[in-house]
Amino acid sequence: MRYLLTLLLGVIVGGALVYFLFVGAPRTSRVPGEPVGPPPPGGPPPGTAVVELNEQFFNELLGTIFQELGQPSFRLGSAGSPGGAGGAGGASFVNVQEGGCPNQIVILPEGGGVQTGVRLDEGRVLAPLAFSGTYAAPFVGCQNLRGTAQASIALHFDQASQTLHGQLNVEAVNVEGLTPILAGPVTAFVQNVINQRVNPITLLRGEQIAIAVPVQATGGTLRAQAASVNSEVVDRRLRLYVTYDFTGAKDAPAPPQG
Repeated sequence: MRYLLTLLLGVIVGGALVYFLFVGAPRTSRVPGEPVGPPPPGGPPPGTAVVELNEQFFNELLGTIFQELGQPSFRLGSAGSPGGAGGAGGASFVNVQEGGCPNQIVILPEGGGVQTGVRLDEGRVLAPLAFSGTYAAPFVGCQNLRGTAQASIALHFDQASQTLHGQLNVEAVNVEGLTPILAGPVTAFVQNVINQRVNPITLLRGEQIAIAVPVQATGGTLRAQAASVNSEVVDRRLRLYVTYDFTGAKDAPAPPQG
């Protein structure tokens, strides 16, 4: 019995060491700001602008990235290291697979019957992904990966920096042709790379949503900053409700000509 318990304990501890050594300890990529919620039941307050984006907009954007910039590549550094192909959270664009056996995921335009894109459905922003990559598996060697992932994007608004962020949350991974013993670690590896190397995604910066309108008749400028952002998905469209705080200020007088 003691031998059996020792053997079981060794298997558990060994499995944990393999996971933390080659996949990395779970980490939290905190997205700045507060989660974006739906508009209030009574409708958006005064001073709210509505921005509406459809699926075609997002997918045209992604198509341009694939065609003109290449395939985004996200590399996982050594365990506990924030480094990668572009540093912490960094990404590069590749046209061919690099040599060696880097722990990395390359996002593909399509694969496994899945087209990488954005779907606005079920009241959520969904992001099906196709990917390939390589994984240095312990005791087995380099594994070539190919599969698909289902993810969703949650929105966060940081009022201090006037920035709208997205957080990509991987919900399910399907890797083709893996032996059962590698299915768990490789799935965790794929989720770790995508979750930790993509987030946070900057969607809108302060200068893109700020307002500054000169009013020449009064000699001043009307300015507005976003106080809050709400969102909803309706009829395959993402609606952003940006509520502004408005201020006015007189322009500084020109210095006298001497």
